[in-house]
Amino acid sequence: MIGFIEFIADTVGLSHWHLLVLCFVSFLGSFITAAVGLGGGTLTLATMSLLMPPGVLIPIHGLVQLGSNFGRALLMREYIIRGIIPVFVLGTIIGAFVGGQLVMVLPVAVLQIILSLFILYTVWIPSFTARKTNSIAFLGVGALGAFTTMFVGASGPLIAPFVISASNGRKQIVGTHASLMTIQHTFKLIVFGLMGFGFGPYIPLIICLIFFGFIGTYCGKITLSRLPEGVFKISLKVILTIMAFKLSYDAYFTGF
Repeated sequence: MIGFIEFIADTVGLSHWHLLVLCFVSFLGSFITAAVGLGGGTLTLATMSLLMPPGVLIPIHGLVQLGSNFGRALLMREYIIRGIIPVFVLGTIIGAFVGGQLVMVLPVAVLQIILSLFILYTVWIPSFTARKTNSIAFLGVGALGAFTTMFVGASGPLIAPFVISASNGRKQIVGTHASLMTIQHTFKLIVFGLMGFGFGPYIPLIICLIFFGFIGTYCGKITLSRLPEGVFKISLKVILTIMAFKLSYDAYFTGF
């Protein structure tokens, strides 16, 4: 086991302790997302940003999140709202293509500010959350989410309010959100691959993080079943709000 850890750490240029931290955060992030609804992807992204070069951060995080969300969608597949998926896929293709063209041009800070304000609006304005989101709306949600994730890595907070509006109950929220994020990360990685990013050297690290993420997802699913509905909804709002302020903070201190 020690030899395996040394092999992975040496392959990607990480210390052994940094690798262990990433494994733990992958577990914790998946656990949080499965138990509460979202937030784990941003936690994982924030940690990886401290330990990995900026040039590889978004693609590697995307691949790890693809594994985490796919595992969660698989475990919660009976609760997925399947009617919104076709239009969401179409929107994702459009957004990923446009985002791929602009990924080196548009300032990240601008997107972070817009995203944070949008999250706060959709979480705290009652008129938004009172309406049911129809399937056609997910064409725009998919396009905007895919466009955004090319720059800021985690589009979960953007998509989550629409999933909450369209869902009935926490299990449907978690399962549907996981399936939509699986779609987003898949197309994002296709675009990065077409842009020439080489995933090969990072495959052992990615497999390791996905493995720990799946364990976290399984444990989080058990917790979700035991979590009161009221606690779930409050936790979801608090996490979305914290993430919105974190995006604004990052934009102000690092982007402008």
